[in-house]
Amino acid sequence: ATNRPDVLDPALIRPGRFDRQVILDAPDVKGRIAVLKVHTKGKPIAEDVNLEVIARQTPGFSGADLANAVNEAAILAARRSKKKIGMAELQDAVERVAMGGPERRSRVMTEREKLITAYHEAGHAIAGGGMPKADGVQKVTIIPRGRAGGYTLFLPDEDRNYMSVSQFEAQLAVALGGRVAEEIVFGDVTTGASSDITTVTRIARAMVTRYGMSPKLGPIAFGEKDELIFLGREISEQRNYGDDVARSIDAEVHRIVDEAYGRAREILTINRTVLNDMSSALIEYETIDGERLRELMSRVKQIQLPEPHVNGNGNGSAPTTPLVDVPNTIA
Repeated sequence: ATNRPDVLDPALIRPGRFDRQVILDAPDVKGRIAVLKVHTKGKPIAEDVNLEVIARQTPGFSGADLANAVNEAAILAARRSKKKIGMAELQDAVERVAMGGPERRSRVMTEREKLITAYHEAGHAIAGGGMPKADGVQKVTIIPRGRAGGYTLFLPDEDRNYMSVSQFEAQLAVALGGRVAEEIVFGDVTTGASSDITTVTRIARAMVTRYGMSPKLGPIAFGEKDELIFLGREISEQRNYGDDVARSIDAEVHRIVDEAYGRAREILTINRTVLNDMSSALIEYETIDGERLRELMSRVKQIQLPEPHVNGNGNGSAPTTPLVDVPNTIA
């Protein structure tokens, strides 16, 4: 035992018992900068490295993710026979951590697959450029990484604690942009949009059942969820509503997705020339970013959207975490 009031008496600690459970949120941009400084300390860092830029590119990353990215960057620098870790290595490492694997340049793609992937990724990017509340596009590539045949990287302007209806609607249109582009250009669709459809369905259902963003059903949470709090993971859901309400929920989810699909189609139709030009650039260069990407995106025309109407109260909002994980990288 101890007489110091600021030291916990070890005799009071009982293994396996916790009076409360604490959830550690992912660090904000300032926290990520601090974490990056800790993990880059003592490592040879090139003069061009800007940790604030890397921090802004990693919303949702945990401290472990950031540490992993720095270690991956060091490995990449060594493989490239560089004496210092540069900005390119850090950015490549961030994408490797986010997408779950390195670039697979050895993967053989037919010319047809390459063309479809180029239009698919260009569709994501242009759908984002056409939605007023979408995040900015940072990079578009058709180089496979992880399980993705290509991906589009979006960079939020700032860390968010809340998501509005209009921001969710932008996310939905962006996610559907790849499938819509395939449909417009080829008159057919592929399995490449499977993860996009999963993301869209999850977000739309959360809008209806968790965030009360359905004008028809109102501000009511449907379903009681059992969660592992310390992991932030759902393990089961109990239905606390009848079949009629279930049908209404399904109808509202369907409506939200249909409206997002219509917006994506409108954007890509009025920006068909930019869609063609971006896909051609992807075929030629495989990756477009920087000035080339900014020039293409500056030509994208945005669509006019009505003011969001949620239960008669205007633009509702909901917390982004831990309920819905909205990715900033679309495959």
